[in-house]
Amino acid sequence: MSNTESTALVQPYLFFGGRCEEAIEFYKRTLGAEVEMMMRFKECPDPQSEGMLPEGYQDKIMHSSFRIGQTTIMSSDGCGEITEFNGFCLSITLPSEEECRTVFAALSQGGRVKMPLEKTFWSPCFGMVEDQFGLGWMISV
Repeated sequence: MSNTESTALVQPYLFFGGRCEEAIEFYKRTLGAEVEMMMRFKECPDPQSEGMLPEGYQDKIMHSSFRIGQTTIMSSDGCGEITEFNGFCLSITLPSEEECRTVFAALSQGGRVKMPLEKTFWSPCFGMVEDQFGLGWMISV
């Protein structure tokens, strides 16, 4: 199958190491994310293998999907692993500098600015931030 014939869909799947619901609520407030689906481990029709989950994880998120604009992001608490988001960023493009500044400020709350918003040769407003969950974002107009 050639690339032009492919109907494949690539979507990010993020593991939040026990903080998935908190992350989704943050993205709802800051980015207007809309939850499409959320299932807790205790709601799974198949029982988990003995020792698969840490104690207290039955109420954690087994699988979820939410939309930010036209993009669907899937997420989970995982099975107790430590989460690190290394080697990639999510890029969000906004229609105005005002929206860019608003989103940048919101994602920066509790996070870390990696590159302040500034004019670049490719965008009138571009910056990079790591949010409070350690997820990198590139924000531009």
